[in-house]
Amino acid sequence: MLSRQLSLLALSLATVAPTTLAQYENHTAGSFEDGGNTLVSTMMMFLGNEEVVYMLDKTEGNAAQINGHPAWGSAYSVPGRTAQPMQVYTNTFCASGMHLPNGSYVTFGGNGAVGPGGTIGNVLAPGGYSATYDTTYQDWSGSDSIRILNPCAWSDISQPECQWFDNATVLHMQKKRWYAATEPLGDGTIVIMGGFVEGGYINRNYPNVDPEYEGGAAEPTFEFYPSRGDAQVMQFMIQTSGLNSYAHTFMMPSGKMFVQANVSTMLWDPLENIETPLPDMPDGIVRVYPGSGATAMLPLTPANNYTPTIMFCGGSDMPDYAWGNYSWPFINTFWNPASNRCHQITPEPTDGSAPEYVEVDSMSDPRTMGQFIHLPNGKMLVVNGGRNGTAGFSKQTLLITNFNDMPYDESLASDPVGQPALFDPGAPSGSQWSSEGFDTSNIARLYHSSALLMPDASVLIAGSNPNLDVNPNAIYPTQYQAEFFYPSYFAATTRPSPQNMPKNLSYGGDAFDIIVPASSYSGSANDAADNTTVWLIRPGWTTHAMNMGQRSMQLNNTYTVNSNGTITLHVAQLIPNANLFQPGPALLFVTMSGVPSNGTMVSVGNGQVGPQPTSPVTVLPPSVRLDNVTGTAGGSSNSGSSSGSGASSNNNSRAITSSSHTGAIVGGIVGAVALVGIVGALAGVYVARRRRALAQQRATGAYGMSMAGAPAGGALASHGVRRSDSSAFVPLQLDSRSTWDVAGNASSASLAAYHDDARGAGHSSEFDPYYQNAPRQSTQVRY
Repeated sequence: MLSRQLSLLALSLATVAPTTLAQYENHTAGSFEDGGNTLVSTMMMFLGNEEVVYMLDKTEGNAAQINGHPAWGSAYSVPGRTAQPMQVYTNTFCASGMHLPNGSYVTFGGNGAVGPGGTIGNVLAPGGYSATYDTTYQDWSGSDSIRILNPCAWSDISQPECQWFDNATVLHMQKKRWYAATEPLGDGTIVIMGGFVEGGYINRNYPNVDPEYEGGAAEPTFEFYPSRGDAQVMQFMIQTSGLNSYAHTFMMPSGKMFVQANVSTMLWDPLENIETPLPDMPDGIVRVYPGSGATAMLPLTPANNYTPTIMFCGGSDMPDYAWGNYSWPFINTFWNPASNRCHQITPEPTDGSAPEYVEVDSMSDPRTMGQFIHLPNGKMLVVNGGRNGTAGFSKQTLLITNFNDMPYDESLASDPVGQPALFDPGAPSGSQWSSEGFDTSNIARLYHSSALLMPDASVLIAGSNPNLDVNPNAIYPTQYQAEFFYPSYFAATTRPSPQNMPKNLSYGGDAFDIIVPASSYSGSANDAADNTTVWLIRPGWTTHAMNMGQRSMQLNNTYTVNSNGTITLHVAQLIPNANLFQPGPALLFVTMSGVPSNGTMVSVGNGQVGPQPTSPVTVLPPSVRLDNVTGTAGGSSNSGSSSGSGASSNNNSRAITSSSHTGAIVGGIVGAVALVGIVGALAGVYVARRRRALAQQRATGAYGMSMAGAPAGGALASHGVRRSDSSAFVPLQLDSRSTWDVAGNASSASLAAYHDDARGAGHSSEFDPYYQNAPRQSTQVRY
């Protein structure tokens, strides 16, 4: 494996003191388990490392307190299923977020300051349309905030260097953005696109006479973090005016970006700001917020030549008028059925054909706010959502003007879908969806729900609060209880326990070997090796039924069956094109016959923002099989669902060599990554690199299914938790407002100087979701 010198930005993985994982078999496949109290209603979350999930809520009256005010951030222990509050200064309501190449996470934007009941904070911004601060909740406006967090070990969560950096006088965007889209380039630079300026149901007035700025309430520009110059107008945001919040974005191999909003689609060159139209979403189905269809890129595999295909399911086909305006929808959305249809598009076909949307199998249930989760067996789980309505909340619609008459309190959706559904991209048409054996949760997971793949390959589900503020008595109440869902592969009595898992992966270069002990499987070693795959998954930064940055890639591998029953996997590095899987943290799994190991946190790339080193793809050695070699596991490791990645071997044949069971990599996929130099650092910017030793061993029995015969500590024991370091992530253009505070902890620096600028275009009466006097329409459309 390539030896690489990592810079100060590199992901630092310390060795964890060994601790024996209990051999649990008490997780029932297809079931939900109580995940404990998250303290804040989890509107957003991300996996910081193998033991800590970070959660964010909008500013609201949570019972959990920190520094004399309600908490709207928490850290959650995955092994312990407990949470502790974290200080967040600015309102993160409907922010966006993304990973950074060094393993840190960054969160962009949010809403103005609010007080109890979701009312505008009592320290108003110039013009009075928003607030910079609220003295009761003690939150500052988050409209242009950039917040950075360096994930730490659970034992270090309370340390100063492990806190959120959240100081908009020091670090902020050029523009105010609420519901903005984010997507990293191949060099780790993040593009931040569009969004509201403040408040609202959808991003338009009605009638829509100013599609570019909507009277000052829409933000049609994009900018980069770290900065590459002034924000520029993005014509696509004008074209899709009204329904372009949280646009769906996916980086393509060419360096162009797939972008979908409203019913429009394009390929976009973010460096040249050139837009190339693609076909519209079929049948007028809206999949962006608040239609909120489940959206994800299909797994990238050797079989599909690592060619990205984007999948959309559910959403809403309401007519344009029904979406209404900033204040509320013009129909009773909660009685309008969501869609159950699914479409796929390959934006950059390798056969020279024109991109087009193709309808695939429909879901059994219609869903709005459904969410795709990549599983380490090449399949995709959909969780959460409702059968009717849209995301968002309101005290009324155009047709129901009295809150007391609203049938579901403030929720604009109804009829929660509590049963997960599994999509198999490799299954034949007509049989791609299944919910067989899956329990149904009794917790409504509607607006502001979230879900995330865990290192043990379960799925953490949290949140739901379709209410302006905390409301435990609503029909769909504010939810603090987390759940773990256990997919079908938890029926297996044994899971793989791979050894020699790497800590860093590169784009091309020397292959590496992973050892699978004989105790990881039973039966023929040749069969087991034929059906073993290696999966790299980035769970993403999740909010509003999306996992921003989520990707799944099967690494190419061959194998050698050894006489002692161990299997040596010869694994290729990533395809040498960073656009396919951008640099940063990810989980690495070994999956045998559809049953995954525990995931190991790895760092992809060199840990820096900038051009990623690439090397040619190494030709893997041919696979080597041996007759009459078997595994030593007590039970069958093949009881999980088949991965479908390999054929059965002939156990009667002599020792032979064969080519990789995953197939050869087709030439022509590796493209040059177009990169632009990063704007120089602000003079004097320096933050000392922080390192802390782990003070606590990982809790016993943190992960389910047995690890028969695994070495002490199991598959996770030799892989540590990264330390905190974001020293080179420089603020965007600060307009000379402030300088970096190198003397103290910037996370707790005073925000007294922070204020919003007055919106130049003047006040819009429909701009603010709490401004309840939008004009009535006489049309009596009822759904």
